Amino acid sequence: IAQKILNRLYKFTDLQKTFHLNMLAIVEGIQPRVLNLTEFLNYYLLHRKEVVFRRTKHDLEKARERAHILEGLDKCLTNIDAVIRIIKQSANREEAQKNLIKKFKLTQIQANAVLETKLSALAKLERKKIEDELKALRIKIKELAAILKSPQKIKEVVKKELKEIKENFGDERRTKVYLQKVGKIAEEDLIPKEETIITLTQGGYIKRLNPATYKIQKRGGKGILGMKTVGEDIVEHFLTANTHDSLLLFTDSGKVFRTPVYEIPEGTRVAKGRGLLNFLEISSEEKVLSLMPLSKKDQDFAKYLVIVTKDGIIKKTALEEFENVRKSGLIAINLKKGDLLRRVRKTTGQDEIILVTKKGQSIRFKEKEIRPMGRSAAGIRGIRLKRGDEVIGMDIVGVKHQQPQKEYLLVVMKNGFGKRTDLREYRLQGRGGSGIKTAKPTSKTGDLVASKVLTAEEDLIVISQKGQVIRAAISGIPKLSRATQGVRIMRLGEGDRVASATCI
Repeated sequence: IAQKILNRLYKFTDLQKTFHLNMLAIVEGIQPRVLNLTEFLNYYLLHRKEVVFRRTKHDLEKARERAHILEGLDKCLTNIDAVIRIIKQSANREEAQKNLIKKFKLTQIQANAVLETKLSALAKLERKKIEDELKALRIKIKELAAILKSPQKIKEVVKKELKEIKENFGDERRTKVYLQKVGKIAEEDLIPKEETIITLTQGGYIKRLNPATYKIQKRGGKGILGMKTVGEDIVEHFLTANTHDSLLLFTDSGKVFRTPVYEIPEGTRVAKGRGLLNFLEISSEEKVLSLMPLSKKDQDFAKYLVIVTKDGIIKKTALEEFENVRKSGLIAINLKKGDLLRRVRKTTGQDEIILVTKKGQSIRFKEKEIRPMGRSAAGIRGIRLKRGDEVIGMDIVGVKHQQPQKEYLLVVMKNGFGKRTDLREYRLQGRGGSGIKTAKPTSKTGDLVASKVLTAEEDLIVISQKGQVIRAAISGIPKLSRATQGVRIMRLGEGDRVASATCI
């Protein structure tokens, strides 16, 4: 509500002002021209290249002049006895200069430098300094000459100097720039476009917060308190999204609700969040079982939503059927009695799907094995489960759209253990089979609670039922084979268990 009031103040009052810039400049010293921002930046870069060129040329001239003098000194200091004899036998300075030039083939500048050299320069240490300086100057002359000959090297110098300025003097921008037409303010235009973390408890309390709240720690630690739970309420869902995304919320009744991510209240690290009933038309009997962010760029490659249930039933529905979700929700899947919706993912229609169960089974098959169905359809068998087992995770291995190439399947277990395994260890199988082992859960590790297909560059964030959070680099988690127990990722307190995990 507060954000909406602020948006209206921006739109209908003078709280926000727009002004125009007359970007007039004298171009190439000839005549004034009105430039756009790109032209301004281009002319600035041309100016910097000219500055670097002139400065380098000046430095090269000075270096060559100094090297010329040092070469003369070095030549004379090597023959110091002969130099002293010539100076002593000469009638005056002019005669000494001529004799030095004749004897050692020096220039007039070099001869003057020799005559002006103090006797202290005859010491071995001082002579060594001259030799070292000459050696360094020759290297510098070579580098400066190379810069002058290469436009690419000049560009590299400009780039390096701009980076140094940024590192030494850069600070956070104090004003906000919005790309929009003057006078037309959409609500989301006033919301910063940034990554955010969303948490949802079993009791229906939701919040979002900045990922920077959780700093990277070594795996195996206790983490920090990430959410304050009340009574027996525990954290159930934990994921990353962008503030400009839409969030699809799937309930135990098979319905889907939709809300902009920026409308989810932002909270502090330990805040419990706000009840879903306060801003979604969801009944108190319904429980959210899965969350999925949906961005505008997803429409460039995503065509379907794939849904999997606890009992291993899977279905695929065209994404366009979820574009206009009513406030009261829409049917997303027809669930059988006792079954629950478990995971939802976006696909291109050409991807591969990996399902993971709590007892450590997994199956990888082609998405083409699932035909598209309507929203009210029940789905087909995705994986055949043994008694007491259930699906806890589903992820996509993209093969068509332009996404970072995923390399590993990560699994996290109830007692804080986890591991990553090379995706190449998971061969393609036919849909509906029992799958293969992806982990070997024991009483020590607990059952699997989360799985994720990812790259080595991502960070893992794990949250426990009591709200403890740890963030660890994926590269710090060992690569292990499929049928293994894993290593400790998070140290849990007594009675605490891992609730969920996400990657960023």
